[in-house]
Amino acid sequence: MKHPISRRKFVKTSAKVAAFTIVPRFVLGGRNYIAPSDQISIGVVGCGKQSKGLCHNFLQMNEVRIIANSDVDQKKKEAFASYVNGHYSEFLDKSSYKGIDSYTDYTDLINREDIDAVIVVTPDHWHAINSINAMKTGKDVYCEKPLAHTVVEGRKMVETLKKHGRVLQTGSMQRSWKDFRRACELVRNGFIGDIKEVKITVGNPSIPCDLPAELTPEELDWNRWQGPAEVRPYNSVLAPPITFEGWPNWRKYAEYGGGGIADWGAHMFDIAQWGLGMDETGPVKLIPPKEKGAVRGLKFIYANGVEMVHEDFGRGFGVEFIGSEGVLRVSRSFLETDPENILDAKIPDNGIKLYHSINHYQDWIDCIKSRKQPICDVETGHRTSSVCNIGNIAYWLGKDLNWDPEKEKFDDAEANKLLTRKYRKPFTL
Repeated sequence: MKHPISRRKFVKTSAKVAAFTIVPRFVLGGRNYIAPSDQISIGVVGCGKQSKGLCHNFLQMNEVRIIANSDVDQKKKEAFASYVNGHYSEFLDKSSYKGIDSYTDYTDLINREDIDAVIVVTPDHWHAINSINAMKTGKDVYCEKPLAHTVVEGRKMVETLKKHGRVLQTGSMQRSWKDFRRACELVRNGFIGDIKEVKITVGNPSIPCDLPAELTPEELDWNRWQGPAEVRPYNSVLAPPITFEGWPNWRKYAEYGGGGIADWGAHMFDIAQWGLGMDETGPVKLIPPKEKGAVRGLKFIYANGVEMVHEDFGRGFGVEFIGSEGVLRVSRSFLETDPENILDAKIPDNGIKLYHSINHYQDWIDCIKSRKQPICDVETGHRTSSVCNIGNIAYWLGKDLNWDPEKEKFDDAEANKLLTRKYRKPFTL
């Protein structure tokens, strides 16, 4: 499908036409018609299992149109396009709606002038490359969590956004959930006293990939799926076929993801950072357990003395804030305090009121329009993914490390080498 006129050119042309003719919108289309000048056109990069659920949120917004998608798996790409087309054909004029465009190479998508924003739903090792190149072409970005696969990648994403004036929302959507905001406001306003310790229950650190070789499916471009990672044989655990009903497990392996400590950590460490008021910084010391192969017990020490521990406190994935006057626990299934009456506390008018977003996805769209940064902006997302990434490094090396959150460097040469990675050409940062 060719697109001879971009949205931006349409706006300019429309302004000239309006000087001569004013046509009511209902004449131009049905009751759901929205003028192209008011729509935000979106392209989706990555069409696996997460994409459908995530993009359902954007399909409900009349001011948004998903017009293109990209994936290295032909069947997943086609299934996603069919899903989007099926949604739009229900209320758009079927005789004029031609469907979304699909690509194998995401650069074909981001280089289109008529696309305003890009949703990145690829494996972690692709996040930075996808997002940075999209921002360089003038696109705003919604990037799934964890924002970056390495600390260096995250900082480059921050720098690119500032240079090109873009808007980025990280997919740590718990910040837009009422209970998590309430929890952090109670902590930030001192209702459980001085914070002494924070416990984070999430999964294990990542490990090297050791999966055996399998026959690569015909529909998958395995070379592009691997992208910047070192070449290795295909295995369906990493990129299962579309018929697989579970979740792919590339997250477990260091070449592609950050393990459970980064997957769910991008949610729960994020809430800890928010509650501690550390969104623009991070811990200053990491003390891993000394037992070989340990996957719990890592301590993150902040400059103010607060100790954040990666351990299970027996309530599923969640966060436990321990203060001098009480305890607060929060997860996706509960918000509770000890003593219980802390939950009823009223935040004073002059107290700390955190960013109030009730819809993570609408918040991004609203910020694209206002040009403000959203609730989980690029710096916030980078700082959270940095906690996850340096946590992995501490577990891998098994030794105490001092961390400078301003310079984003360790006091250890071996650890500093792990703040970035080698990139396989031509998939470079």
